[in-house]
Amino acid sequence: MTRRTKIVATIGPASDTIEMLRTLIGAGLDVVRLNLSHGDLEDHLDKLGRVRDAAEDAGRHVAVLADLPGPKIRSGHFPDGGVSLDGGTCVRLLPGDGPSDDSIIHVQYATLLEDLRPGSRVQLGDGAISMTVEEVTVDAAIARIETGGKVNGQPGVHLSSDMLRLETPTEEDLVLAEAVAAAGVEYIAVSFVRHAADVERVREVVGDRARLVAKIETRAALDDLDAIVSATDAVMVARGDLGIDCPIEDVPHLQKRIVRHCVELGKPVITATQMLESMVSAPSPTRAEVSDVANAVFDGTDAVMLSGETAIGRDPVGVVATMATIAERAESEASYRQWANRLGRAQRELSVEATPGNRITMALSHAASQAAMDAEVAAILCCTRSGRTARAMARFRPEARMVGLSPDLKMVRTMALTWGVEPMKVETYESTDEMVWFAVEKALAEGVVVHGDTVLVLAGAPGRDRTIVATDVLRMVRVD
Repeated sequence: MTRRTKIVATIGPASDTIEMLRTLIGAGLDVVRLNLSHGDLEDHLDKLGRVRDAAEDAGRHVAVLADLPGPKIRSGHFPDGGVSLDGGTCVRLLPGDGPSDDSIIHVQYATLLEDLRPGSRVQLGDGAISMTVEEVTVDAAIARIETGGKVNGQPGVHLSSDMLRLETPTEEDLVLAEAVAAAGVEYIAVSFVRHAADVERVREVVGDRARLVAKIETRAALDDLDAIVSATDAVMVARGDLGIDCPIEDVPHLQKRIVRHCVELGKPVITATQMLESMVSAPSPTRAEVSDVANAVFDGTDAVMLSGETAIGRDPVGVVATMATIAERAESEASYRQWANRLGRAQRELSVEATPGNRITMALSHAASQAAMDAEVAAILCCTRSGRTARAMARFRPEARMVGLSPDLKMVRTMALTWGVEPMKVETYESTDEMVWFAVEKALAEGVVVHGDTVLVLAGAPGRDRTIVATDVLRMVRVD
């Protein structure tokens, strides 16, 4: 059984040479993440070029995800060597970029005192240090440290998302989005999304040159989740900031809710943050991390993501190989047929607000899911120009191998994020019969099927203007 859950890996100093990228792709990397919060644009564009060369060398179609920085609030610089902030003590929070120490913390946020109030929570870094505001005066906010620790440099400062006046996306985000879209990345991730309008602002700049990924990491985003998922092309469950903005015990339940909602609608979903964090420095993961990755697979996530593990870790290739092994083992126990049956029963409710074309696609992919099980087909071949056919079919998490075939190279790469889809490029087809023939011929040539197999082919018949408005072709073919 080949692995169906995709792996997203962040590229950084430990992994951005072309030799390392080739090895990572061979180990199972499907999507490369460029974290635009670190490094300059030219450096990231150079990495993009190396990814393309490495993927071509490896004979694989790899997607690239550029992750926008979003609004960042940082503290003033702490002394070299860091300082300890002790639990139970009080500190003064002041707006500005002055220095910080164990009694005064400057915060680079002009309206800090206007936005804080008694009872507000403030956290530093990844949330390890937390404090509660007790009083706000005209000069400072007085906060008591609840959980202390040592701080260095200029850690990020986290305020509750419902207080922030910072705009998402920032002007810098929009400039970066234009640049990476022009460079040809497949996906752009929008950070700190709070409303569907945040995604649409990036869409106005990017157009159809790249797919957008909404990062769900704020409480406000949860309140507008349905609209955000409808407005975006894919979703990332960014558990780091989500676990700061929401009670940490809620995060596993929110993860399951978001993943389930996205899969039902055919929107690729990535589960991210600290999945194999200990492997930044350790040769093997903790048992809890292995369970975390496996449970994300059981949830039905399209992809699992690595951050510092591959960007700055001691063994990026070992991390990717470990994650691939965990995911494949979990898939062997996952109840995908049960998932398909439940989704099939929910079809009527899901299609109520869909467009006529989407309703046809949803209905035919449902029929294909059942037919694939009944006939025990060797593979499901999804012919697509927009990726919609493959995404609709992937919702049912079929047991048969699933291949996404397109004449558009960018779309082929884009399908690398969708669960279970093995992307392949085919020639341009002019008729439905030709489309089916090309699909079967390609699958046979690539060793996906052999003579004597039965395959199922899904496609959209092109209309008079050569556009395809729905998946409306379903054929079962015996390969001989």
